[in-house]
Amino acid sequence: MATLAPDTPVYTHWSQPQPKGALDHIPGEDGWPILGNTLALLADPIKFGDRMRQTYGDVFRNHAFGRRSVLLFGADANELVLFDREKNFSSAQGWGSVLDLLFPRGLMLLDFDHHRADRRALSIAFKPGPMRHYADALNRGIADTVSTWANREMKFYPAIKQLTLDLAADSFLGVPLGAEADAINKAFVDSVQASVGVVRKPLPFTAMGRGVAGRKFLVEYFTKETLRRRAEGGGQDMFSQFATATHEDGSLMPVDEVVDHMIFLMMAAHDTITSSATSLVWLLAKNPEWQDKLRAEALAVTGGVGRPLAYDDLGKLELTEMAFKEALRLIPPVPSLPRRALREFEFGGYRIPAGTGVGISPSAVHKDPAHWPDPERFDPLRFTPEQVANRHKYAWVPFGGGAHMCLGLHFAYMQIKVLMVQILTRYQIEVAEGYAPKWQAFPIPKPRDGLNLRFRAL
Repeated sequence: MATLAPDTPVYTHWSQPQPKGALDHIPGEDGWPILGNTLALLADPIKFGDRMRQTYGDVFRNHAFGRRSVLLFGADANELVLFDREKNFSSAQGWGSVLDLLFPRGLMLLDFDHHRADRRALSIAFKPGPMRHYADALNRGIADTVSTWANREMKFYPAIKQLTLDLAADSFLGVPLGAEADAINKAFVDSVQASVGVVRKPLPFTAMGRGVAGRKFLVEYFTKETLRRRAEGGGQDMFSQFATATHEDGSLMPVDEVVDHMIFLMMAAHDTITSSATSLVWLLAKNPEWQDKLRAEALAVTGGVGRPLAYDDLGKLELTEMAFKEALRLIPPVPSLPRRALREFEFGGYRIPAGTGVGISPSAVHKDPAHWPDPERFDPLRFTPEQVANRHKYAWVPFGGGAHMCLGLHFAYMQIKVLMVQILTRYQIEVAEGYAPKWQAFPIPKPRDGLNLRFRAL
């Protein structure tokens, strides 16, 4: 699939430009001067991507956010880029132009040996012991909040966003956020929104300016907390685990790296779980027959309304997990994934030179009829073991793949399962007839109106 030139990589930072005209042989569009296709992409990325694919095929050139890149579509493209057998695709340089000022040195912005070493050190936070601790915190926190939703009409997205932030504070930090909660939430929101700001410099009154200011606040907060955790020692919360994480030689991870990882992972858990939970609840509201099925499963496993979900029983919620996977298929929380080619390669009949920004689209492949018959239909049974075994391994990639597979994916499954148990054993999720909210696709999908729902007590 890939043909690599024998020379060593010459691109060591995302800001190094390619030679002018390096991508002219690849079909596509450069759009407007300076802005390129940025505005069209932000306005409706699905419509834009569909039009480009119909016009140019599964390999095309684009110009957005100040850079030219090549988009590759299909499960084979996902496998080539994500599995990355020959270590040709840099995640650090792919995400760099988007996230360097906002989430530097997060796991997505590391490559190869550095990424492997930090990932190994951080994985201690997702071992069975800490995960059991998180399960207890999730059961307690989710039950306390969800129990107040009876017979309420509410905007679900802001409610679940606040809940996930509170849960992150409990599970990740081990302490309530208190008076700093609003400032921390605003800092994360500003940082994420800045990632797709049209102006890429942190000028005053721009999204990037607000994002960089948010990062400054988070760095100060987490630096102070890291030093405190190291001084006090112990703790089963994720932050305490990170603060005392060691490399293979026994050395502690530097404080600034702990801070960068904590900011990035807390953002990822906070925003992607908020998006994923909203997608699943919306799809269940539209498909009440699946609410009934998941409710029966939850009652059978937990034994009663509002009962906690034991850590050892997580694997028993098979239908719930399939429903969550189907929600991630239809509305993946990260709709596109960028990389940068360190060396020349070939794909789809095109020679793609070293230094090219390369993008793949989980959202497009997740709705490819070649893998998903009637792709717009919500059908969790697509994820039975038999169906999965007969499908391309890289046709479903909401958590990425290869070395950069999401470190916290099991935490995400656990949180969603606890949430579904607490909601569905108590309530019927209802929406007004004909209600069809519009969704913002970038940077992380969310309903533009906050998603109007009613939780009718059973």
